[in-house]
Amino acid sequence: MTQTAQEWLANYAAALDIAPPTAEELDTILALAGVAAHSSERIAAPAACWLAARSGVPLEEARRLADDV
Repeated sequence: MTQTAQEWLANYAAALDIAPPTAEELDTILALAGVAAHSSERIAAPAACWLAARSGVPLEEARRLADDV
């Protein structure tokens, strides 16, 4: 049986030994990915999320900065 996105994320988070995103965090992540994908090419979405995670900038701030770009 195929996992839901939430199940897959929870399992992946467990493999990484971290907590999965909350529903609010997931909404913000998806919004960030949407900004990146609709402002350039779709491949920018996962890379933007990776950059945000790597930066250490709070998620909401990373989303706001994406709007400015």
